[in-house]
Amino acid sequence: MTTVSVPAGWPATEAEARAVQDELRARVVLREAGPPPGTGHVTGVDVAYDDERDVVAAAAVVLDAASLAVVAEATAVGRISFPYVPGLLAFREIPTVLAALDALPCAPGLVVCDGYGLAHPRRFGLASHLGVLTGLPTIGVAKNPFTFTYTDPADARGSAAPLLADDEEVGRALRTRAGVKPVFVSVGHRVSLDNACAHVLALAPRFRLPESTRRADALCRGALREATTGH
Repeated sequence: MTTVSVPAGWPATEAEARAVQDELRARVVLREAGPPPGTGHVTGVDVAYDDERDVVAAAAVVLDAASLAVVAEATAVGRISFPYVPGLLAFREIPTVLAALDALPCAPGLVVCDGYGLAHPRRFGLASHLGVLTGLPTIGVAKNPFTFTYTDPADARGSAAPLLADDEEVGRALRTRAGVKPVFVSVGHRVSLDNACAHVLALAPRFRLPESTRRADALCRGALREATTGH
């Protein structure tokens, strides 16, 4: 497990964080299709917090995209690097997530974040932020639609409906299991929305959430427990 310090010069105020978002958002690449589903590596990243102890734990779990077998995994823990502010959550998570990715013994391939990319009030959620900083293709898969609206997709697995900010499609509500609430997919960096949805379906053969997210969630919770209780 890697221990992370808050980086020097890390934004300390909402205004500073928004300025960073404005600068980095211009670097998001939307014109690439991204890697084909079922090929190479797919890496899930997730974080867990203990606000009382000022600890955040991040996990990165690399899966073989074809078999969904775990290829590698890494964790990192550190201090929480930014206060809780809706729309600026990436600033709480990025340092430890980057450290977990850096600790992997292999290339992560496509990175799947438990959160948002373009489906963000400032069009720059964690998936976009992480993609720009690393250069990796990234997508966001969220459990709820945040502030956006959608029409419920058809009940069949694979059905989708636009996730809308007024008339702008910022992502899709995607049904990964028949009759079960959809997940909310958005582009982060260097992946098309069609391809992002195809990846999520390939990663979710049995459950609502992608295997990448499920495994990263379990690993970061375990890392947080170890960091705060010693077991």
